[in-house]
Amino acid sequence: MAEKTAKTTPTGSSQPGAVLRPGRPADRTRPESARAPVETPDRELEPLSGPSEHPEPASAETWADATESGAEDQAAPSEGSEETERRYAESRQRRWRRLLRQCDRVNLMDFHLLSLSDWPDSFSLNEARRRRDVWLLSATIAALVFLSGLTGLVPAWVAGGGFGAFVVILLLGVPFIRRLYSSKPSYFELILRRQQLIRDARRHIAHLEGDVGLIWQCNELAEFNPALASPRFSTLRHLSEQRRLASALSKREHIRLYLIFMLEAEKAYRRLQTAYFEQHQKAIDRGWASVAEAVTETGGGGGEASGAGVIYDQPPDENGTSGPEQQPSVGSGRQARS
Repeated sequence: MAEKTAKTTPTGSSQPGAVLRPGRPADRTRPESARAPVETPDRELEPLSGPSEHPEPASAETWADATESGAEDQAAPSEGSEETERRYAESRQRRWRRLLRQCDRVNLMDFHLLSLSDWPDSFSLNEARRRRDVWLLSATIAALVFLSGLTGLVPAWVAGGGFGAFVVILLLGVPFIRRLYSSKPSYFELILRRQQLIRDARRHIAHLEGDVGLIWQCNELAEFNPALASPRFSTLRHLSEQRRLASALSKREHIRLYLIFMLEAEKAYRRLQTAYFEQHQKAIDRGWASVAEAVTETGGGGGEASGAGVIYDQPPDENGTSGPEQQPSVGSGRQARS
């Protein structure tokens, strides 16, 4: 039976037929397309000209030329980027030098004047007002007693006593006599002291602002201290731009606001100075002569401002010297802060 079911393959065929054997299923054969490996002829990968199997190695001159051309291609973009960086650094240093020159007057700020440290407080003012009211009331009562004696309402000796008391009370109000028995200032003196402090602070602000407006010029320092860009300083910037800031500051709150701005500007100026010297040293290390050129510019402040805005090409050392000359102390016009 197995012989009858056996199938014979035709002559010349490479695929055997399925053979049934007793006791197991027929053998499974894979198709010829799955069994035959996919071979890619080498002739398709070779160029039509038919080069040899082992190409000749490139000569030393050809390899050197290729290396030089590749190095030049890589050096060209690097040189272009370095030139762009140098120009940017030069422009940045020039802008920073301009800021250092036009904002150097922040170092002349007198903290004692702008802080109004001797400002009479409200308690002292109320106490002096109370003493003034008592003095006025006593003088008024004594004058009424004296006038009552003139009209005959009171006896003459009472009127005379009232007149004497009136004269004594008036003398006690005279400043040089009042200082003999009391060291406390009067209400009028406290008011005059407040007005004098306001005038001194406004005079100092006018000196700092100058003819160009210090706050308006230092507006770019917000790059180093974002607090300078606060909206509460917008009125100060506007008045400084119009050159009428000093005349507009008439209250203690206004002067305190100006002091806060100046403190923030001084902080930003120090950061700007540090950044300028760091970039200046980096330019020297990289050999950028146009960026690292020496700068000895002075600010345009006369009087006590002379010499306060000097900028050196290197920061001073521990002995306080910079190069052959000694660096003047920045902010020489400032008094000690209390």
